[in-house]
Amino acid sequence: MGGTRVTEKLPMLVGGKRVLARDGATLDAVNPANGELLARFPRGRPEDVHAAVVVAQEAFPEWRATHPLERAAVVRRIADAVEEHADELARLDVDDNGSPIREMRNDAHIAASLLRYFAGLALQLRGDTVPTGHDRLDYTLPEPFGVVGRIIPFNHPLMFAAGRVAAPLVAGNTVVLKPSEHTSLSALRLGELIAGLVPPGVVNVVTGAGDEAGDALVAHPGVRRLAFIGSVAIGRAIQQRAATHVVKTVTLELGGKNPIAIFPDADLDRAVDGALRGMNFTWQGQSCGSTSRLLVHTSLHDELVERLAARMEALQSGMPAEESTDTGAIVHRRQYDKVVDYLRIGREEGARVVVGGGPAEDDALAGGLFLRPTLFDGVRPDSRLAREEIFGPVLAAMPFDTYDEAVSIANGVGYGLTAAVFTRDLATAHRFARDVEAGYVWINDASRHFPGTPYGGVKDSGIGREEGTEELLSYVQLKNVNLAF
Repeated sequence: MGGTRVTEKLPMLVGGKRVLARDGATLDAVNPANGELLARFPRGRPEDVHAAVVVAQEAFPEWRATHPLERAAVVRRIADAVEEHADELARLDVDDNGSPIREMRNDAHIAASLLRYFAGLALQLRGDTVPTGHDRLDYTLPEPFGVVGRIIPFNHPLMFAAGRVAAPLVAGNTVVLKPSEHTSLSALRLGELIAGLVPPGVVNVVTGAGDEAGDALVAHPGVRRLAFIGSVAIGRAIQQRAATHVVKTVTLELGGKNPIAIFPDADLDRAVDGALRGMNFTWQGQSCGSTSRLLVHTSLHDELVERLAARMEALQSGMPAEESTDTGAIVHRRQYDKVVDYLRIGREEGARVVVGGGPAEDDALAGGLFLRPTLFDGVRPDSRLAREEIFGPVLAAMPFDTYDEAVSIANGVGYGLTAAVFTRDLATAHRFARDVEAGYVWINDASRHFPGTPYGGVKDSGIGREEGTEELLSYVQLKNVNLAF
């Protein structure tokens, strides 16, 4: 059973009750580090989703009428529960997801911080008064949507399950949460922990396959507000599917093929650190914000690539539950095979493998989905390796000579989530931040998130912003009221 002991069947949370799928169907949770079965959990069908939406609709009027500070207090209690059980929840993610324990433990604390952050914004949901004449009063009211559907991915299971219900709850909505079918265990345990902390039906956790439970949630006419984190292909399908029955408000945080540009005056030590951290190798590169295209000025290219390769070679691949592990296992076989295929594609396109390029060469890891962090050099900007999201530990390096060339390469893909630039020149830094097509830009840094700052993408990388006040406001609709005296 790996490092975490779980029961054979983990129930969902629907209407405050822990329930199995109505037809009894289950899915297997498999540890990607050793292939062992962890647990079986419900394979929710459309009827299970419908039941969750119905109880969420029934709970909505009372939750909406609850004083904002009381809603905030409930959200803080969820944060307390997450922190109290942080190690347990992190170990569930380690076994289910394959990422190192240090990162998953940090995810639990980030989730608690986000819950508390949004709880603190409860009284900021305010309307405006608008001057419309001496004998009139005009004002706006921010009102919740009702039932919110939240569909989250596999790379940060607990952080997204807990942290992404905060804003809709504070705004007065009820929630039906659908975790990834590949990493559902921590969300199910979270549902168990908070069942007595929130009124029945206010938070519901339904597990199942994306094309069954996920599709049913997207298409359900009782869900007027949807938020999804995942791939561009599924995000576009959700946009289409969501409109099949009623008009819905949909926000999407999607993929990225994000550039990190190193200019000739950059601090080389800092740039190497940024390139390493920006790839999120500690999540096996499975991050939509990973800066997976390394653009280096020709004057620094050879030295930076050499130093970065040495740092990547030193990363310790190991069992995710071990504290010394830097990079763990790919989350599931299909994703592993996809990354391996891109390693083949990169070689066929003529790129040079500087470091990595295949499975971890350690007999102790032979039973798991382990790939070494890989650096390709000499990557053509128009190649598949440079243009397509891999969602794995693969970094593509390419040189540039001029500022305009760097910006052209950076913007030459359909994505626009994050970007990073390293330079000592203030003008270059701000020009690049202005010119690059991305929703979140780091200057002389990479990968770090800061509560209260809006995170999200442009172009095919999504619609909407999260982690700041913009996320909270996205869960209300404005009603205008005009009164004649």
